[in-house]
Amino acid sequence: MRSHLVIATGLALAASLMPASAETLNADQKMVLIKTIGGTISPKSVLASDNGLISAHNMMYNHSVTIYDANKAELIATIPDTVVLSDFGYSKYSGSYKGAPVEGAYSPDGKYLYFTNYAMYGKGLNKEGHDTCSPASGYDTSFLSRVNLESMKIDAVFPVGSVPKVVKVTPNNKYILVSNWCSYEVTVISVESGKTVKSIKIGRYPRGIAITDDSHYAYVAEMGGSNVHRIDLSDFSKTLIPVGANPRAIVLSPDGTKMYITMNVSGKVQAWDLTNIKSIKSVKTGEAARSLDISSDGSALFVVNFNSDTVSKVRASDMRVLQTIKVCNEPIGVTYDSSTNRTWVACYGGALKVFDNK
Repeated sequence: MRSHLVIATGLALAASLMPASAETLNADQKMVLIKTIGGTISPKSVLASDNGLISAHNMMYNHSVTIYDANKAELIATIPDTVVLSDFGYSKYSGSYKGAPVEGAYSPDGKYLYFTNYAMYGKGLNKEGHDTCSPASGYDTSFLSRVNLESMKIDAVFPVGSVPKVVKVTPNNKYILVSNWCSYEVTVISVESGKTVKSIKIGRYPRGIAITDDSHYAYVAEMGGSNVHRIDLSDFSKTLIPVGANPRAIVLSPDGTKMYITMNVSGKVQAWDLTNIKSIKSVKTGEAARSLDISSDGSALFVVNFNSDTVSKVRASDMRVLQTIKVCNEPIGVTYDSSTNRTWVACYGGALKVFDNK
């Protein structure tokens, strides 16, 4: 893998690069491509910190997380996913282990980036997970890694289930939630202790997670079923919301009253009223709607359609598709950066596309 020079540390750089005041998004603005970023990447997802950093998570094909300056859209650091697990207290693992970064989450205080590893590779781990699986498959469990954004190095790891996918941190910085695809459960980790406090059974292929701003509820998509699970984080009790087949990704409106879900098979995005727990409206954006994000003002949704090779912009108020762009082969991830009013798209084949909203 090509090495890259870390030109500055993350937190100081992020502060220096933030615009004095970010432009406010208008849902009717058009996405305009301003840059294509290549390099030694294979991004499964892309994520904005909203304070100057963008991260791409490059799976087992490149064993790295790459960090970019949100304003300049330039590479800052390449972070290898390799760790010596025994250095973190996991003495049964000998030697170094590579990972496979899938998805990421920034801590609310901006100090850390957490990322899930599809699998770990090293001594004693010889049964890598698979996209088709169950807890009975006996696949190896994996780890969540934490990057210190000052040093741009992994400084902690946490054991999770088999084939972890999405990670989210509660806004109050109390819990880290990880959806485990093959374990059919969500791991809840205490930020304070670093220990698992609860494993919550979900069902076939848990994936997307969204958490309310008050840290009271988490919503988890059961992609192999037809439900979103609402978890009360005060007692870990659950309520099922029957949304339809193959829910994948979830975001909430800024006021927490609406939930937006991509439905993978139908290629639709659904809007749900969370006050009355009822469907509002859905719209088809393309074939295999995968990841989505929402603008900071809640006016626009950004959706990548994996089999259509497109990214769509949807007006949240009436669920109207405003724009669809042929973006790349197999777009898989998308994020909206409020500090620059830009949308980033991850192309699984090895590129990031950066769009201005004008």
